[in-house]
Amino acid sequence: MHISAIDLFCGAGGLTNGLERAGISVEAGIDIDPDCEYPYEQNNDAKFLLEDIGELARDEPERVAEYFDTEADATLLAGCAPCQPFSPLTHGSDSSEHSKYGMLEAFLELVKEIDPDFVVMENVFEVRHADVYDEFIEDLDELGYNLNPESDRRVYCPEYDIPQTRRRWVVLASKGGCVDLGAPLNPNPKSYPTVEDRIGHLEPLKAGETSESDPLHSARELSETNLKRIRNSEPGGSWRDWPEELILECHKKVSGQSYESVYGRMVADEPAPTITTQFYNLGSGRFGHYDTDQDRALSLREGAMLQTFPEDYSFAEDPKEVGITKIGRLIGNAVPPKLGEVIGDRVREFLTGIDKQAMISDY
Repeated sequence: MHISAIDLFCGAGGLTNGLERAGISVEAGIDIDPDCEYPYEQNNDAKFLLEDIGELARDEPERVAEYFDTEADATLLAGCAPCQPFSPLTHGSDSSEHSKYGMLEAFLELVKEIDPDFVVMENVFEVRHADVYDEFIEDLDELGYNLNPESDRRVYCPEYDIPQTRRRWVVLASKGGCVDLGAPLNPNPKSYPTVEDRIGHLEPLKAGETSESDPLHSARELSETNLKRIRNSEPGGSWRDWPEELILECHKKVSGQSYESVYGRMVADEPAPTITTQFYNLGSGRFGHYDTDQDRALSLREGAMLQTFPEDYSFAEDPKEVGITKIGRLIGNAVPPKLGEVIGDRVREFLTGIDKQAMISDY
């Protein structure tokens, strides 16, 4: 069963990588960020197109359809539109004027033009509250697509072998019947993948060090004050464990009392927190290494692996030249490849009637 796919807003290739692992042929990935081209084409068997999807949808939607394999048994259009307008960081405020709010509309316009057999829409959990999302769902229904039920769209990543407490929202649409994500791979919290499971074998590092064998296994330097802070931090603890002189002034205020995870250490036998674009920064969340002999934040490689990228996934020809900020953004913004693989397997199972869930490969 040959399924031909195109990945919109493809980023560094997380969704494409997972779909390919499920045996789906991704022909092209489209994104407006030129930094995505190297990792996308270096690690996947698909072509990268540097394009503005909003402009394509408005002016030349037929160009996207040209990349599908005309001899395929089925076509799939997938994408994770920019999530910033729907992020919980907006704190529920109206984001309809955000410059990227209309990208979900552009996705829909391409669906209307291309009429693929399957549509996959992945985004942050909060996207379900947006008016543009309601319009997306309503129009898919009017176009004749069968949608997975709302209860099936909620993804808690540890239940799908992704070792972080990330929550996502996944819409699966099919012209031929209802495709759903099915039962979680790990319904029991005792079987959730953990931080140590995923990154425990990697070479120990100090803050500011880079592995000689893997330039992406690089940890950011820490100031003397932040070194003292992490040395006084226990896995799962908070800044409340520090001596008074190390506590930030903002945490002494009532408004800062609830922000306990910043500068914290992860817990070895639990999933990591959500990997954000700033996971390499100790002060951005609970991103301190769980090993108290490693006083540092996560390395770039560790963040990528907690996102379920393969250990040899290359994000830049020269990571030093590209820089930690850009690579961190590529990693944090990505769809976890493991989630892409689960989605791809469910589509293939639907088409072939073969239950492949037990065959999903381990990263």
